[in-house]
Amino acid sequence: MLLHDQLAPLKDSDWAPFLASECAKPYFPALDAFVTGAAASRTVYPAPENIFAAFRACPARQVRVVILGQDPYHEPGQAMGLSFSVPDDCKTPPSLKNIFKELEAEFGPVPVRHNDLTPWARQGVLLLNTVLTVERGAAFSHAGHGWETFTRAALAYLTSLDAGPLAAILWGKPAQKYAPLFRAAAAQRPVLVLESAHPSPLSAYRGFFGSAPFGKVNAFLQQHGAPPIVWQP
Repeated sequence: MLLHDQLAPLKDSDWAPFLASECAKPYFPALDAFVTGAAASRTVYPAPENIFAAFRACPARQVRVVILGQDPYHEPGQAMGLSFSVPDDCKTPPSLKNIFKELEAEFGPVPVRHNDLTPWARQGVLLLNTVLTVERGAAFSHAGHGWETFTRAALAYLTSLDAGPLAAILWGKPAQKYAPLFRAAAAQRPVLVLESAHPSPLSAYRGFFGSAPFGKVNAFLQQHGAPPIVWQP
């Protein structure tokens, strides 16, 4: 099955206990069968090897920030398994453009802007979506088939770790449904939860612009003895 095969590179990672637990639950084979069937007859993003890229790029005990999106980009050449990130040679999607606008409003313009957000992941920013696959041209087409259960379990595992301060940036209503999970973890580790509108053009002016999430996260991390994230390349 497609998903089971793509989990193999993570068997020796610190995500392995969570993955083994989820794979043994009834919903996961059903989810795997759904994604496998969809990929056999239609174009599904991201490429199979990138479905779990967020977990490969960011070990659980190194996560300091979670940026939770909705589902992958659904046009060719965009989705790479990290929420909001696209390859550098790809045209900047509107949501990512707005993220950069907010970033520059906080820290000023930069001479070079990278669409590939892998440098954030390498600093401990888990770039995760609530749903990890999508069909071409059909946003949220794989919602309601088990990915939300998988994501919730991943975040529950993450928040259970005693691994220092953790900030959650939740953009849009699907992501904000996970806010209680993060707040519940505040009993055992410092937690910051930031909720705002999604950065898409349809909603960015309803509370995303001016929310200053990047500076707030860095202030929180430094307050609790952790280094800030270098948000600009």
